[in-house]
Amino acid sequence: QVQLVESGGGLVQAGGSLRLSCAASGRTVSSYSMGWFRQAPGKEREFVAAVTWDGGTTNYQDSVKGRFVISRDNAKNTVYLQMVSLKPEDTAVYSCAASRVWLATTRYQYPYWGQGTQVTVSS
Repeated sequence: QVQLVESGGGLVQAGGSLRLSCAASGRTVSSYSMGWFRQAPGKEREFVAAVTWDGGTTNYQDSVKGRFVISRDNAKNTVYLQMVSLKPEDTAVYSCAASRVWLATTRYQYPYWGQGTQVTVSS
């Protein structure tokens, strides 16, 4: 089993930055693709970014390209999401997830999930 715990969320003004962290335990995730998803009130959970097991390949939702960067430190069993130039429409609960599927981009491909961390961007 894999346990994932997110941190780093909070309230920030538009244009600000946050860095989310996702710490894994229970089993090393160094062989897993890792993803970040978000869910805003009244909306479905949506893909944000993913990174392969070695950090060599990443993928992003179009709306966050150039503003968000996903990275990982396998020695620390941790994945990060650096977010800059935040917009009010980025407000959501952000969750990390682990998958055996290479660079998985849909939530159905991720069997392991964290509880999420709230990101609120004020205008």
